Amino acid sequence: MSPQVVTVAELAAELVLAGPPRRLIGLVGAPGAGKSTVAAELLAALAASGVVAVTVPMDGFHLADVTLRRLGRVDRKGAIDTFDGHGYVALLRRLRAETDHTVFAPGFDRELEQPLAGAIAVDPEVAVVITEGNYLLAEDDPWSQVPGLLDEVIYVHLDDAERQARLRSRHEQFGKSAAAARAWVDQVDEPNAVQVAATAVRADRVLAR
Repeated sequence: MSPQVVTVAELAAELVLAGPPRRLIGLVGAPGAGKSTVAAELLAALAASGVVAVTVPMDGFHLADVTLRRLGRVDRKGAIDTFDGHGYVALLRRLRAETDHTVFAPGFDRELEQPLAGAIAVDPEVAVVITEGNYLLAEDDPWSQVPGLLDEVIYVHLDDAERQARLRSRHEQFGKSAAAARAWVDQVDEPNAVQVAATAVRADRVLAR
């Protein structure tokens, strides 16, 4: 059976009605699918309804470039083994269990293309945590533990041609030439996208862009 299709408005309405305890919602999708945009739209909809929410991106668990160079992986940054999966799982456990004090989570600076420790404060009053990333439904350990730590995982889908065009534009925006952007999308992003797309069948629902 295919996952049910949901819209941002429908999801926001459900979360408003759900109430406490804290809810953890995962947004998963291929590179360039619009996960961050969906998260921002969902945050705005929740805020308009008086629900305190925050986004904690999986990208905060990118390994730093200095580590990727040491491991020989900097030329395929974004692949599943260029993230600290165990650290991400540990944070999700904390976000679910530690609701009586602020939990600080790492963010990701797209200008620097580097993670930033302690950039996001998840305060006790936060009722909804939205976490988004590529590998929330991957079957490899420790990623296989992620769905059990979330209330729901939603797959964000976007037409491949538009998604790839957005990726090329993003890479150019952050300094790559047009040729280098196309090469990175073809050689790095798309193999990751194929891996992520294969996990869509395990999503609770699909959000089509």
